[in-house]
Amino acid sequence: MTSRPHRATARTSTEGRAVARTQTLLQGENGIGTIRRTVLPGGLRVVTETLPSVRSATFGIWAHVGSRDETPALGGATHYLEHLLFKGTGRRTALDISSAIDAVGGEMNAFTAKEYTCYYARVLDADLPLAIDVVCDMLTGSLIDPADVDAERGVVLEEIAMTEDDPGDCVHDLFAKAMFGTAPLGRPVLGTVETVNGLTRDQIARFYRRHYDPTHLVVTAAGNVDHAAVVRQVRAAFDRAGALAREDAVPLAPRGGSRTIRTAGRVELLDRATEQAHVVLGMPGIPRTDDRRWALGVLNTALGGGMSSRLFQEVREKRGLAYSVYSYTSGFADCGLFGVYAGCRPSQVHDVLKICRDELERVARTGLGDEELRRAIGQLSGSTVLGLEDTGALMNRIGKSELCWGEQMSVDDMLARMAAVTPDEVREVAREVLGHRPSLAVIGPLKDKQAARLHEAVA
Repeated sequence: MTSRPHRATARTSTEGRAVARTQTLLQGENGIGTIRRTVLPGGLRVVTETLPSVRSATFGIWAHVGSRDETPALGGATHYLEHLLFKGTGRRTALDISSAIDAVGGEMNAFTAKEYTCYYARVLDADLPLAIDVVCDMLTGSLIDPADVDAERGVVLEEIAMTEDDPGDCVHDLFAKAMFGTAPLGRPVLGTVETVNGLTRDQIARFYRRHYDPTHLVVTAAGNVDHAAVVRQVRAAFDRAGALAREDAVPLAPRGGSRTIRTAGRVELLDRATEQAHVVLGMPGIPRTDDRRWALGVLNTALGGGMSSRLFQEVREKRGLAYSVYSYTSGFADCGLFGVYAGCRPSQVHDVLKICRDELERVARTGLGDEELRRAIGQLSGSTVLGLEDTGALMNRIGKSELCWGEQMSVDDMLARMAAVTPDEVREVAREVLGHRPSLAVIGPLKDKQAARLHEAVA
């Protein structure tokens, strides 16, 4: 399947209504994979990808707000609000919202990240109008009732407790703290017990009004969908709520860079009576808009992206020191992270760290061999395509692309960028990223002497 960029812009209007601007961003063969974008009066963007061969559709709304937009006193407000939008509107109770999607065999959920929030529903294609009506109603008509705020506080606190009970999850928050300190990116998405307990209904309601303006939203649908029909249904839902009144408003641009402070050589330790020690060793990465991200993706795959990766082979297969070991990258608007995770016996933390550091330093010096590069590109290309085999993944791709990059890239173009990565590009990004002094986060049963050695490990 191939897609090609299409620059033509069409203008559509209905008598007595302001004009919407529609553009075909990528034209697929026989309509398959065609991506269209409409900007409605009020600045609301609607992006769809058509896949006529399936019987399902995923509808989502992305909000240009994440935990990094919170002040310290509002820690966790974005995630708290995500919960509250499911609690009822002027038209539906919380039970009405959930039962409407359950009754057609669909699924509905949401997630909050550092820089965005997404609400979505996956249904049969025939039930897409219902999903559109329910999700749009949630986003535009939430009551944020004081009683619901109080009741949901306990649910959010339980989610925080659940995360803290999972050291393999919690260690990544600890690593973010090591990398970014008290800056917004260093704080947990869920907030803390103290900040969540301190949030009031009025604070959350103001946060909702400020960040859920249509100019901050991207509406997406993928699957067996008709773009014009989705636009009509979305416009009707937002008009019903009076949300498109500012007809001259323009969409919010993708998040720009700021001066995020990153640390080096910082160690964060959390003494816990766990059976395993959970370790993340890492350093600053690159922003998500950096063209070197393709080379970094290949490098990450070769280092810790699968069973044939260097770290998996050295740490698990050859020495049996860990069950789980992998590397990962995270790209933000103005910075990024590169990290290596391992879970091992507490007595073997130092051995695991030495092996990981040795491999990172070796790649920073010499890059990847030709065969290793080919294998990494093949693995990354295949996993990218296989990961887009359902409508939910397609909805995620077009939504995040519109919100974070302001453009759409075809799968063929993505594969071409991966295939074009050269050994020199990998060596360059390896020297740039892996050459930084690392930071470290560890959760486990740590004795005083061992903690002192961990500080020395990143010196």
